[in-house]
Amino acid sequence: MTDDDRMRRWRLVLGGGDADGTGEQLSPGDAGMDQALAALYGSGDAGGETSGGRGGDLGASAPRVARWLGDIRRYFPSTVVQVMQSDAIERLGLQRLLLEPEMLDAVEPDVHLVGTLLALGRVMPEASRRSARAVVRKVVEDLQQRVTQRTRAAVNGALNRAVRISRPRHNDIDWGRTIRLNLKHYQPALRTVVPERLVGYGRRSNAVHREVVLCVDQSGSMATSVVYAGIFASVLASLKSLRTSLVVFDTAVVDLTEKLGDPVEVLFGTQLGGGTDINRAIAYCQSLVTKPRDTILVLISDLYEGGSAEQMLRRVASLVAGGVQVIVLLSLNDDGAPDYDREHAASLAALGIPAFACTPDAFPEIMAAAIERRDVKGLIERLAAERA
Repeated sequence: MTDDDRMRRWRLVLGGGDADGTGEQLSPGDAGMDQALAALYGSGDAGGETSGGRGGDLGASAPRVARWLGDIRRYFPSTVVQVMQSDAIERLGLQRLLLEPEMLDAVEPDVHLVGTLLALGRVMPEASRRSARAVVRKVVEDLQQRVTQRTRAAVNGALNRAVRISRPRHNDIDWGRTIRLNLKHYQPALRTVVPERLVGYGRRSNAVHREVVLCVDQSGSMATSVVYAGIFASVLASLKSLRTSLVVFDTAVVDLTEKLGDPVEVLFGTQLGGGTDINRAIAYCQSLVTKPRDTILVLISDLYEGGSAEQMLRRVASLVAGGVQVIVLLSLNDDGAPDYDREHAASLAALGIPAFACTPDAFPEIMAAAIERRDVKGLIERLAAERA
């Protein structure tokens, strides 16, 4: 990077005026970029520079915001555009303008925007709802491409391994596990292992081998987790060897299992932003369990309980005692460390239930480990160490 490039970048960061100090003159293109940044991150009169540095705001004008959205898409890559859109919604309160169809046509779709649109769903007029569905469907299709193949491969592989048989036909022998199991029978004279026991994969029928219940907190802080949970639930529901249920909750409980054929319908069936009654949601999920030892309950919540925490913990303990595998995801997104109720997480840990933040890329491996009844807690620790 040359000195001129370095000074140019500092000028764009500082924003001009008394805060500048670089004396750098901007090209027309850089001046447009600077104005776009000023409109979002500055203070003062819109679009101008004040003696205090960068100044400006987007105001409440839909045409002005639409122009700004077009500007940032021209000046910045899509990943930066998504961050700036999210910041604009948070810093400048632009949720109301997203109810206008022309605004939705101008935005760069991403998972955070979908969360915002879902939160606005109850007040969105029908014309805007159609545009919002188009935005949500584009994001859902992109995310499905990212997660579907990996999820199906991991879960199907885990289901195959979970139904191993001890007298397999030749084509069904798991040679790796067979050799490891019979290493003590190595014959030096023959320079080979003579297996006394064969381990193989069972041929899975169309029977259901595991029941999965995803129980998802739809309070406002869980928006992106709700989006990913809805997509993963739809992928899992497409696997015939799983019986997948999706339950979302705030202070009420809604079963969205019948909508799992279309993840967009699933997402518009949620109502982000309510309170939280985890105990009531767990009670409903208990009623869905028909084969406890073949059931995996995944609670996706920040654990801030508005109902009875004591009853919630008792219900979870009862599920575990009955043989249900319970996993708690404090978040399901790429947003980093979440805010959560540490006291409740510690209480769950005392019951042997892992509670952790999970990225979408790690979710298939977590589900595979649960299906095989492997050490989920150990897997979590390994994944965390790899990310560190």
